[in-house]
Amino acid sequence: MRLLMTLTYYRPYTSGLTIYVQRLATALARRGHTVTILTSQYDPSLPTNEVIDGVRVVRAPVAARVSKGVLMPSFGWLATALALHHDGMSLHLPQFDASGLALRGRMLRQPVVLTYHCDLLLPPGIINRAANAAVQSSNLLAGSLATAIVAYTQDYAEHSPYLSRFRSKIRVIPPPVEVAPLTPDAVSMFRQRWKIEGPVIGMAARLAAEKGVDVLLQALPEVLRHYPNARVLYAGQHEHVLGEEAYAQRLAPLFQQYREHWTFLGTLDRDDIAAFFANCDVLVVPSLNSTESFGLVQVEAMLCGTPCIASALPGVRQPVLQTGMGQVVPIGDSAALAAAIVEIVGNRPRYVRPREEIATRFNTEQTAQQYEQLFMELRATHGPTS
Repeated sequence: MRLLMTLTYYRPYTSGLTIYVQRLATALARRGHTVTILTSQYDPSLPTNEVIDGVRVVRAPVAARVSKGVLMPSFGWLATALALHHDGMSLHLPQFDASGLALRGRMLRQPVVLTYHCDLLLPPGIINRAANAAVQSSNLLAGSLATAIVAYTQDYAEHSPYLSRFRSKIRVIPPPVEVAPLTPDAVSMFRQRWKIEGPVIGMAARLAAEKGVDVLLQALPEVLRHYPNARVLYAGQHEHVLGEEAYAQRLAPLFQQYREHWTFLGTLDRDDIAAFFANCDVLVVPSLNSTESFGLVQVEAMLCGTPCIASALPGVRQPVLQTGMGQVVPIGDSAALAAAIVEIVGNRPRYVRPREEIATRFNTEQTAQQYEQLFMELRATHGPTS
């Protein structure tokens, strides 16, 4: 099967969405399928064509940016040229170009599967409001043209205003989750490198307003009252995050205030991120809105033996609820977050589950197999392209 997968940003850009697509595409390629990624050349230094882990990546040059979005004049003809040589489309939303892609798939009688990763909620402002409206309109049209729509969880599908419009098309497929193999030496070396001594509260995300970093900062005084040597290790991009400069500036005084208890690790590679999770006493996902639909890092941490605390957002709360490996707290409630941190750090063994339980429920090969089955089913219905 020849699959064309599209999304606005792809690796090396780091987000839950890009990691999801990279894992899915690579797994499908391993299973013998031809996979092409069509995305933006958001960084001019990136090649317009390359092969990564058996997956062809085609990047359309960016002419201009609108908020977090990009304008790519050549995207349309690239999409048409590639679609003619593929059997199906896997579109990853939110994405401004999704409706045009879905229309091409419809005209070619190809199965078009949308994966809806999250809602798009841009910061206030006239330009952002216009961009938000344009993307939402395109997504709605794409949904009406799509053959099927994938959601991470039934919980998110039932609560998302977008997904609830297309209930008959929804297929729930758990996201692809994987972590690098861990050795005691790797965990110990990471601990020594970062001079870890007291309880570690982990957070892994881009420094963005919707991630709830400020909620964790507000919870710190109470945590430090119980554990004076506690420390936050923050993994992920924290500088020059697209569209988040003002948010970073607003939090800068607090980062300075807690500099003895807050360490930015930057973006970690797959080996270091596994060692990071294993060195955390608890991982927190205090996200604030529906731009977060699951939080892949929760399951990655659980696979490394680390309990999690998630905000009670639809979808985001599911890893903890399904595994029992942590706590769910009210959205934006710093006092509840602090109490949960104190509880889990003090009673950690109570929240740890066998790795096999987590791996059976969430793994990349299972996700790829379910996508494969979905496309095969849809192709049987629509007929392969000539």
